[in-house]
Amino acid sequence: MDSNKRPDTMERITTPELAEAFIAEQVAAVREQVGDKKVLLALSGGVDSSVVAALLIKAIGKQLVCVHVNHGLMRKGESEQVIEVFKNQLDANLIYIDATDRFLDKLAGVAAPETKRKIIGGEFVRVFEEEARKLEGISFLAQGTIYPDILESDGVKAHHNVGGLPEDMQFEGLVEPVKLLFKDEVRVVGKALGLPASMVDRQPFPGPGLGVRCLGAITRDRLHALRESDAILREEFDNAGLTGKVWQFFTVVPDFTSTGVKDGKRLDYWPVIIRAVNTVDAMACTVPEIDWAVLQKITNRILSEVDGVCRVCYDMSPKPIATIEWE
Repeated sequence: MDSNKRPDTMERITTPELAEAFIAEQVAAVREQVGDKKVLLALSGGVDSSVVAALLIKAIGKQLVCVHVNHGLMRKGESEQVIEVFKNQLDANLIYIDATDRFLDKLAGVAAPETKRKIIGGEFVRVFEEEARKLEGISFLAQGTIYPDILESDGVKAHHNVGGLPEDMQFEGLVEPVKLLFKDEVRVVGKALGLPASMVDRQPFPGPGLGVRCLGAITRDRLHALRESDAILREEFDNAGLTGKVWQFFTVVPDFTSTGVKDGKRLDYWPVIIRAVNTVDAMACTVPEIDWAVLQKITNRILSEVDGVCRVCYDMSPKPIATIEWE
């Protein structure tokens, strides 16, 4: 039987009881596959890698080596949450690498979206590779592969974070405990493993992170404005009970300024654009009607709390013709 094919008889994991049974099954399978050897995992903080990390910690403990690379393009508090959950709460064997300066230096002056993506992806591979070469006795590579990845790539998938390691870095095999699960099932398993809802229910987040929401050439000050405005948006959507009702929402900061006035003086500051969409399959998206008072509160907070911003706009464009992300 093809190990990458989900059995027709496999019951969908929709309840904590089914999740517990799946976890027990996978813990036994991982222990049998790995034995007393070490496993390496790139832990991005996304749903899939976080659930795999928690499951493998339960199965093999310190034999798992997690590497979290902060490329400086994470949302506010995300790297801190990875450290808190996995290092402090789950006592994981976690290596944290702050590569912010390295990534932002590489991205300086680069405006083309695809070039930015390639730089971010390529640099991530190099950072992860450098760290992996320092480690000794690593026999297996763990990946957060899920079933849609297999379906979309016809059974062959490079790690969505690592993007592939050099051929001379050989492993005995891959450890992919959630590869037959759909995303909603992975979330149920994550909750059963005790991961916080903020991590398990995390919205889709592009691999290049905020790099494709800080439009054009990335600057540190504009990136800071983006991160702070995004945090305000998420906080206020959460306060308004919208977090579980709107599929995805974020802010965008373009690389041009707009005229504003403050304390009687003319200034040139950036606009912040709010993007929110609802969808079933991400192929077509609608824009939700957000209560005016909520939008007004978000606007007032961003204008008063975020340096360098003088306008807040709400993107009303559906997909098609617009895409979800701006770049």
